Amino acid sequence: MKKKLITLMLASAMVVSSLAGCGGKADSASTGNNGTGSDNTSAESSQSSGEVTDFTMFITMPGSEINSDNEIAQMIADKWGVKIKETWLTGQTAAEATGTLIASGEYPDYIDSDDMSLLVDAGALVPLDEYIDQYPEFKETWFTPEEWEKFRQPDGHIYWINPFGNTMGESTATTHNDEAFWIQVRVLEWAGYPDIQTMDEYFQLLEDYTAANPTMEDGTPNIPYTILCEDWRYFCIENAGQFLAGYPNDGSVIVNKDTMTIEDYNTSEDTKKYLQNLNTAYNKGLIDTEFATQTYDEYIAKLSTGRVLGMIDQWWDFAYTVNDVFKQQGLDKLGCNYVPLGLTTEDGMENRWHTYDDTVNQASGVAITVDCKDPDKAFKFIVDCAMDQELHDLRFWGVKDVDYNVDDEGLYYRTDDQRMQCSDTSYQASHLCQYSYMPQWGGTSRDGKNANKPEEQPSEFQLDMAEPLKKCFEAYGADTYPDMIGSVVETNGPWFPMYSYSNNFTTDTPGGVAWAKMGEVKHEWLPKVVMAADFDSVWDEYMTAYSACKPEDFIGEMQEILDTFK
Repeated sequence: MKKKLITLMLASAMVVSSLAGCGGKADSASTGNNGTGSDNTSAESSQSSGEVTDFTMFITMPGSEINSDNEIAQMIADKWGVKIKETWLTGQTAAEATGTLIASGEYPDYIDSDDMSLLVDAGALVPLDEYIDQYPEFKETWFTPEEWEKFRQPDGHIYWINPFGNTMGESTATTHNDEAFWIQVRVLEWAGYPDIQTMDEYFQLLEDYTAANPTMEDGTPNIPYTILCEDWRYFCIENAGQFLAGYPNDGSVIVNKDTMTIEDYNTSEDTKKYLQNLNTAYNKGLIDTEFATQTYDEYIAKLSTGRVLGMIDQWWDFAYTVNDVFKQQGLDKLGCNYVPLGLTTEDGMENRWHTYDDTVNQASGVAITVDCKDPDKAFKFIVDCAMDQELHDLRFWGVKDVDYNVDDEGLYYRTDDQRMQCSDTSYQASHLCQYSYMPQWGGTSRDGKNANKPEEQPSEFQLDMAEPLKKCFEAYGADTYPDMIGSVVETNGPWFPMYSYSNNFTTDTPGGVAWAKMGEVKHEWLPKVVMAADFDSVWDEYMTAYSACKPEDFIGEMQEILDTFK
């Protein structure tokens, strides 16, 4: 397993004193001390000269804005000289929002878009090559030379840095931050914790449970299964065939390692059987009748009620919001938390739903625009977010003795009250500040003992579980979510994931044209296939429409990319 190893550049540590809190809040008036109890060991980190620069950042993902007087944001500003006003996607697709910015000719200081190539073509982004070279420790640590090259655009420049997917020191991953068939633990407990390997078994369990438990305790009707189809999130209906066939998440295609060839999972027997299973479940009344038209916000609201028993999704797409709601409303104590199942087409097959390697997605990341008021300072803060442990702890753990404590052995922990407080949305808005699209680490902190994020701290992970979730883990002999899904532990090829290439395709090539048309056809036809009264006839109509997109042009260009790794 690839690890990102940090070289400690300073022999001496900076002594950081604690911040006194009052009423569970940080003393935002204190400057020069963030109260994390961490050591600042990066030679490239420097503190603010006293002047605070207010930057703006737009992220083409839905998210929650923090308050303008957010306490930790102010503490970061006081010490590192940067404060960021984050704006999130609302009411538009990522492409629409990016297009609106380009049409206006006015940009925020930072941007992270799912359509970065549009911004490059518009001349909206600052090349980062020279900035990266100014910080050799960051350059050598954040990506390998080969990984940096993946971000280089046709004009020879690097314009963005993906902030996710890097592990410092030893891996401490406890979550399955990937795609899965998810199911509520109350369903598994009711059935005596059965071994579920296939979709047939999965939907049979949902059917049996719903027949015996049509409503929640308060009379709210249970929804056995829902599907998210909106915009780019239609991966929740679209790409399960690759996983069910035992392949990892290359996203847009299957890579056959034996032959080093690209295969199209959209037309595979595994995908057809998957959609046929959904069709059968829909016609039995097991699938949410609103699935085809629900928005992401409606989907999250529905999951947050606890009434949805199962779905396919990526952990990061629902869990950080939904799990906090469950905790606040006590739904976690009723067994509403979700666990992942690594389903395959046939019983006994290997599954690869979980990715154990660090994943470099070069299709998007944080960029600095040509309208940035101070590109040097803006890039320096990107580096600080990655290289300054004190800042990283403040972003993700919060304030020492307010959001977490430190025991006699130097291990971070939270009390029950602190965990509940940190899951409260109003407290998050007023106090916590993750700057979540800035560089961040998984794995072990520079102190060699604590996890970089609370959810990966072994003690916190176990203590933060509601009793039904603990019982589920114990029943299956699992210590973590990856244990629950049981994927093959292996290293993916250097091309992985192929979706990071296809995400940058444009209509300048035949393959890019085909890719765009394929997406349009799948958006239109997949819900129709699921809801069809006659599956076979509608599947044939879908395949006719799909073939007209000339997917062979797309597959051919993806093969050309894969061939570079032979």
